[in-house]
Amino acid sequence: MFDVLSSPKHMCNGVTRRELLQVGGLGTFGLGLDQLLHRQAAQGAPQPGVHLGNLGTSFGQAKRCIILFLYGSPSQHETFDMKPNAPVEIRGEMNPIASSLPGLDVCEHLPETAKVMDRSTVVRSVVHPYPIHGVAYAMTGIPAIDVTLELSRYDPRHQPYFGSVVEYLDRQKRGGAMSQTVQNVALPFPFSSQRSDQPFRAGPYASYLGGAYNPIWSEFVGEGTKTITKARTGFSFTGKEPYLGCTPDSHFRIAATQRQPTITADRMDRRRSLLQQFDESRRHLEQTPNGKTLSKFQELAFSIISSPRVAKALDVRKESRETRDLYGMTLFGQATLAARRLLEADTRLVTVFWDEYGLAGDAWDTHTNHFSRLKDQLLPGFDKAYAGLILDLERRGMLDDTLVVVASEHGRTPKLNKNASRDHWSRAYSALFAGGGIAKGNVVGASDKYASDVADRPVSPKNLLATMYHLLGIEPETRIPDRTNRLMPILPEESDVIREMLA
Repeated sequence: MFDVLSSPKHMCNGVTRRELLQVGGLGTFGLGLDQLLHRQAAQGAPQPGVHLGNLGTSFGQAKRCIILFLYGSPSQHETFDMKPNAPVEIRGEMNPIASSLPGLDVCEHLPETAKVMDRSTVVRSVVHPYPIHGVAYAMTGIPAIDVTLELSRYDPRHQPYFGSVVEYLDRQKRGGAMSQTVQNVALPFPFSSQRSDQPFRAGPYASYLGGAYNPIWSEFVGEGTKTITKARTGFSFTGKEPYLGCTPDSHFRIAATQRQPTITADRMDRRRSLLQQFDESRRHLEQTPNGKTLSKFQELAFSIISSPRVAKALDVRKESRETRDLYGMTLFGQATLAARRLLEADTRLVTVFWDEYGLAGDAWDTHTNHFSRLKDQLLPGFDKAYAGLILDLERRGMLDDTLVVVASEHGRTPKLNKNASRDHWSRAYSALFAGGGIAKGNVVGASDKYASDVADRPVSPKNLLATMYHLLGIEPETRIPDRTNRLMPILPEESDVIREMLA
């Protein structure tokens, strides 16, 4: 047995962090120890639920999925549920414009998105009881969330991320065999890794499914074009902000395949030593069935992340300048373009996070400078990326079988705070969907006259996830084994598909 050259840090699945074989960053980017891959592949098939019945032909219509997650939570008032007749302290200072869907107005700073609303469905009645940054609550089956869980990504109470469940169930359909390309990718960099003053947040991790089913994370290669200063109590950041604009040579890569600038020669030597120890141990195992299987999974894991096909898909520089400009020359726009390229390379699911950059309390978490941040930093970048994605998928003939999801943790307060901004609010907010079995030009649910509470057809984030699973051909009642092989539901029992969203 080989020893690992660092202090152990235990993960949520009971193994240590270094036992996940962090050679070249594999542990960080979701490829665990190959024994773990073997163990996961050997697990039994999931237990199917009862078919949901009369939901038309939508089941399994989405062959692939892109999730655009706007971390920090955009305001329903300044996006898809404007209230122009409300008092000024509620309606704010932005105006509505007509969209391509008659009767549906959107914010004036979403002119490109307005043109594709006839291809989209807006859900205006999302509600839940947790107005905190619970990415885990929004994107996993966990029944409740609190601040401790939000900031504890390896807490054993967590449940697997949506993309991890999809990858796991897809692998079971293949009899436990790994795909020849990455199936669950997240962009543009490991979640909450680009802020300096808080621990990593929870949410996009495989939990009890094990590290083999974590998303494979990219890293951003490039730099911003505009310098910005951000501040919150006790912290500040000044630097080039790639979400505002990035250089034309910007692209993405799976960091585990290349040496990162921050890795010192000493750390590289340690990783080489770890590989040597592994190779020595493997020689002793080669004549045993377990050793041969271990070798097979190691080789397959390395071949997947080093695949030229994956590297090519992430290199958005290969696209025409016209297409890159369609998505917007920003970090979010180019990451969304990379997501489309990954789908063309047979990746099943890609998540693009609009994440904090520089410090916590960033991205769409607009407790201060709400309107200026929306106008100058947030809405324009989203507007180009979402509209560009819809139009690009459509012209490539991919929209009808590609599910596009725009989600977040919650909404924002109806009444402006003392900073003329909006705080957390989960009693009524919006989500946006398109493609892959989603009805075109549709509005589901409604909020009251102030977008304060749901007035019609309340739905929870779990209903949204149930609908997403359904469209990807997964019964929401499916159960999967946890660490002790106990069968666990992927969603709470009451998580019904939202029929009104379906084509």
